[in-house]
Amino acid sequence: MKRSRINQIMAEADEMIRHYGFVLPPFAYWTPDEFKGKRDVAQNVINARCGWDITDYGDGRFDEMGLFLFTLRNGRLADLQRGGGMCYAEKLLISRQDQLSPMHTHVIKAEDIINRGGATLVVELYGSDDAGNFAEDRGGTVYCDGIQRDFAAGEKLKLAPGESVTLMPGDWHAFWGEGGDVLIGEVSTVNDDETDNIFRAPIGRFAEIEEDEAPTHLLVNDYGTWLG
Repeated sequence: MKRSRINQIMAEADEMIRHYGFVLPPFAYWTPDEFKGKRDVAQNVINARCGWDITDYGDGRFDEMGLFLFTLRNGRLADLQRGGGMCYAEKLLISRQDQLSPMHTHVIKAEDIINRGGATLVVELYGSDDAGNFAEDRGGTVYCDGIQRDFAAGEKLKLAPGESVTLMPGDWHAFWGEGGDVLIGEVSTVNDDETDNIFRAPIGRFAEIEEDEAPTHLLVNDYGTWLG
């Protein structure tokens, strides 16, 4: 993805987030130089990989297959492993109309996917086999707003604003906006986007960046390069 396109997506996303009554934390608006100057006091943000995250899954077709994310807070895997402490994470996402977030599952993370505003969020669901692999012929059980719901393989849940679905490790899912763009909330256990996204197709989690202009704000996958 071109950096100019990423900068544009950031500005559009911030406008939509504010439209629905949410405001991002102050570090979201730091310039790269400000981030460098504050990196010593921002180690928790850096290590937890909180911040801007825009991906085309390495496929180069963001409008057709992509996702905007902002990680607001993220816990520590060590806390999760010992059963106490900061075991949770929270994100805001934007799924554009007919923009696919492709079929995937998680090994560790359980998550609530919440339609925070906009159009309809469609979530396509499949179960897994005994080894956790994608099972084209298996459904399962999820909870929508706390209410148990059985789903058939390939069923498409349609979530209106305010509605949610709880997904457990091994629940295979893809999602997109129907009828317009959707602001999504994600509340989950500790999130590790580098190792805990298992895609059905052989795709990448992060975009390759073409530096055609300076970044407005850093992406989480810029931290290693820009902040050392």
